[in-house]
Amino acid sequence: MEIALVALAAVALYVVFIYNGLVKARQMAEEAWSGIDVQLKRRADLIPNLIETVKGYATHEKSTFEAVVELRNRAQAVPTGDVAGRAAAEGLLGAALGKIIALAEAYPDLKANENFLELQRSLEGVEGEIQMARRYYNGAARDLNVKVESFPSNLVAGQFGFAKKPYFEITNDADRAVPSVKF
Repeated sequence: MEIALVALAAVALYVVFIYNGLVKARQMAEEAWSGIDVQLKRRADLIPNLIETVKGYATHEKSTFEAVVELRNRAQAVPTGDVAGRAAAEGLLGAALGKIIALAEAYPDLKANENFLELQRSLEGVEGEIQMARRYYNGAARDLNVKVESFPSNLVAGQFGFAKKPYFEITNDADRAVPSVKF
């Protein structure tokens, strides 16, 4: 009888240990997603200033500006928990922002504008922060997913409703291409 109680207590403690590990992994993934969300918001806040600066030099590029604004609004409208949807929307927005930055090559005065250069540096910094936050989120999602799928933690995960987190991935093959650098 005592051996059965000790064994039952050991199993209960082990389940609690696994459960707490799953809770920690889920919280880490949610905190990591919050980091991505913060950086994406910073980028979205820079876009209107960038567009206004470029508009003064490239007035006939109206369709490009409108496309960027539309993609920004679409990206911000994606529900918070929709990682795949947000990744797709942000990928399109990133490509459109690249077109705005590329306009500087066609407008030498814009290329020399201090406000534009500062916005470009800020945007590059935010893009770097987004990449770091994305790697952190994907690592936290991986850790949770391993626990959700591994035995015996998958038994506890299934009983308590823990689910895998999707990765924040590039969905546009053009974003994966190696950029062409010409001197």
